[in-house]
Amino acid sequence: MNKWKNKYIIGLTGNIGTGKSVVRRMLEHLGAYGIDADALAHRAMAKGAPGYEPVLNTFGHFLLTPDGQIDRSRLGRIVFHDQQALIALEAIIHPLVLQAVDLLIRRSPHKVIVVEAIKLLETDLADMCDGIWLVYTPPEIQKIRLVQNRKMTDKEAWARINAQVPQESRFGRATAIIKNVGTFEDTWQQVVTSWQRFIPARAEGAFPVSKTVKLSLGNVNVQRAGPRQVEEIVRVYNNVYEGKVTYTPKDVMAAFGEKAYLLLKVENNTMGFLGWQVENLVASTTEILLDPAIPAAEYLPILIREMEHASSQLQCEISLLFVPPHLSRYDPLWISLGYTEKKPGELGVLAWQEAASESMQPGSIVFFKKLRQDRVLRPI
Repeated sequence: MNKWKNKYIIGLTGNIGTGKSVVRRMLEHLGAYGIDADALAHRAMAKGAPGYEPVLNTFGHFLLTPDGQIDRSRLGRIVFHDQQALIALEAIIHPLVLQAVDLLIRRSPHKVIVVEAIKLLETDLADMCDGIWLVYTPPEIQKIRLVQNRKMTDKEAWARINAQVPQESRFGRATAIIKNVGTFEDTWQQVVTSWQRFIPARAEGAFPVSKTVKLSLGNVNVQRAGPRQVEEIVRVYNNVYEGKVTYTPKDVMAAFGEKAYLLLKVENNTMGFLGWQVENLVASTTEILLDPAIPAAEYLPILIREMEHASSQLQCEISLLFVPPHLSRYDPLWISLGYTEKKPGELGVLAWQEAASESMQPGSIVFFKKLRQDRVLRPI
């Protein structure tokens, strides 16, 4: 039973390598607030977090890395081969994750919440959801993704796949089944169809358009893009790169599985965009593109501030800008917006360091800004 008043909760699950995170991002494009429960589990055992000492007391200090963090890979190898060890770990971590999920849902302004969890159906959280969405992928495709994306060997991938319950055994509990076996467009259409079928109209909400301001080239505002705006994004790409690199709608559609876009509208024409992703309460801006006719120093602050506003609504703790070399000369601008140049290792929180390392672009400079003082699963 849903205990969160006026919220519609989607529980999103599926076996390893099925593409749950891609489906979660699609739901976010439709207006849902996404929570990655598995990422919260990692935060719960970070140095100083509530689960840190209990995990060490249960499994031993030999799990520590030289910098004092718990080596999750080493811990994973222990619980993967020992059912009782896994039960002990879950008894420590799951209550902390549920507390964090509860906090995020309660303070989110969104009416639709999607909670992604690989073991959703094995926890009490499943009974608190209004609908269970299951992502399905044939085992052979699971194996290919694990080898390509997580650098596993074939043997390791099959061991992980075979250790989980058969996907078909969960079909009976699913409200919606998303078969993630083809193109992004195929999966997107299934998600849209299920959204239209199951999400109550009262729970839907439109993305706001920023306030229009008048600058040197006319009226300007920022809008959140969806897959329907693919052609507009492609035009900006190709105007900027002038044939040196050619982008197609298919390229951009594939990118929607990883990030969201904010469009810079000048006199209702798309003249630039910002591509960013929110993972584990970290906002990472990995693309900033402006038409050559746009004065960057004048227009960049509008995009950045709108990204920060959207990220704050998503309860992000920090914003990371991965500034490409051609924009590095605007260093005073980033500083004026409250950003400080940092290396990933200089970010004090493990989740922040991991987000910076994963999103780091070749040749880019990382700028950091804190968006909120309190943190979920903060050190105690």
